[in-house]
Amino acid sequence: MSAKVAVIYYSSTGNVHALAKAVAEGAEKAGAEVRLRRVPELAPDAAIDSNPAWRRHVEDTRDVEVATLDDLAWANAYAIGSPTRYGNISGQLKQFLDTTGGLWQQGVLADKPATGFTSAHNAHGGNESTLLALYNTFHHWGSIIVAPGFTNPAVFEAGGNPYGTSHPASSGEVSEATLTAARYQGERLATIAARLAV
Repeated sequence: MSAKVAVIYYSSTGNVHALAKAVAEGAEKAGAEVRLRRVPELAPDAAIDSNPAWRRHVEDTRDVEVATLDDLAWANAYAIGSPTRYGNISGQLKQFLDTTGGLWQQGVLADKPATGFTSAHNAHGGNESTLLALYNTFHHWGSIIVAPGFTNPAVFEAGGNPYGTSHPASSGEVSEATLTAARYQGERLATIAARLAV
């Protein structure tokens, strides 16, 4: 049985969106069926309009389907991404995760491999703590956490974050090395999910 991977993310200015697309590409390379989904934007227009990159990203990604609980029920693996907000996940992603109680109670989320990815302004701006905070939800779901670890040279070349692919936004656009690491992370997730699905 092949993997069915739900790549679910929140992105304000596009960095996490770029990572999500790369994770999805890696999962597809491993033969997975993939659903790329964004969670709803909750910020008011005044906040979005205060940052032209944020407004541009909102407009440019309207064609990306919005995540639903059905996407989680459908998948047998999860890749979830968020920008860092004070060393934690964004409120937008947290609100979506907070709606999963019914699926959690039914055991639908248990025993499925899951991984995370993130972006902060600086290299030490909370990337690792954001992933660890996200993984708290995975622990409660009963997920099998599939971090990239140091299992491929791509991880080292992208800055060496064993918890999940991360991007320091102050360095500019997401580098090809980081996108390669994200593709590897998606491929690793899909490969492990396929093994578990047998």
